[in-house]
Amino acid sequence: MNRLLTGVSVTLLAVPVLIALVGPLLAGAFTRPPGLPYGDSGLLGTDGLGRDVFGTLLIGGRTTLGVALLAVVFAYLVGGLIGLVAASTRRRVLDEALIRPLDILLPLPSLLVISVVAVGWRGDPLAIALVVGAVNVPTVARLVRAAALDAASGPAVEAMRMQGESWARIQFGFIARSALPPVLADIGTRITLAVFIVASANFLGLGLNPTSPDWAVTVSRNREGLLLQPWAVLAPAAMIVAFTLGLNLLADRLLGRRREVVAA
Repeated sequence: MNRLLTGVSVTLLAVPVLIALVGPLLAGAFTRPPGLPYGDSGLLGTDGLGRDVFGTLLIGGRTTLGVALLAVVFAYLVGGLIGLVAASTRRRVLDEALIRPLDILLPLPSLLVISVVAVGWRGDPLAIALVVGAVNVPTVARLVRAAALDAASGPAVEAMRMQGESWARIQFGFIARSALPPVLADIGTRITLAVFIVASANFLGLGLNPTSPDWAVTVSRNREGLLLQPWAVLAPAAMIVAFTLGLNLLADRLLGRRREVVAA
């Protein structure tokens, strides 16, 4: 049963990831010239613009998943570093100066921030990734700080300082490794959240160009023709659902195994 669940989660995750990685290389062989809107030509028919649904499916995952992954990487590069420094500092003033300003950003709705940024940088995938990442920085910083606090204040760190170990080795070689289990658990859910935020922004017209082949954009643009050509909506929506569900299931399985190893 455990192997079955692991296999299902890996399959659900692998299909959209492989399509996002390899799809653009194969799109030329499958993409057909534009035809009638919501027609039956091609493997999955055509969308509201007459484009081949299967062709757009092959090239649309790179922005949907790539922007979300880039946002999480940015959030952990900035928020993770802030959390580590705040956890290991011996000065309460510095701890407060690092964490308290981030509390101001916590109540801000993600889509509201994206809508403001979209006024000047609408359609720019990098800008969307940075905004989604910035929205996640406060929660990442607080989580990393809480996870690293015990290790940072323990006797092992003091011993490493007395031995003359470098700051980077203490922070990343010991404290960061001690905080790794909760961080890994958070990364799985945070990537899913980032995919949801990016997809929601694109669905609401706050992200990429409305003619983009992005999976969320195609779902938004073709939802009115769902009864005429369901694959134009169901195919990209299935990719988003498969990625988020597979990632969460796989993360749960891996963390469960890790807990079993530690308990043993």
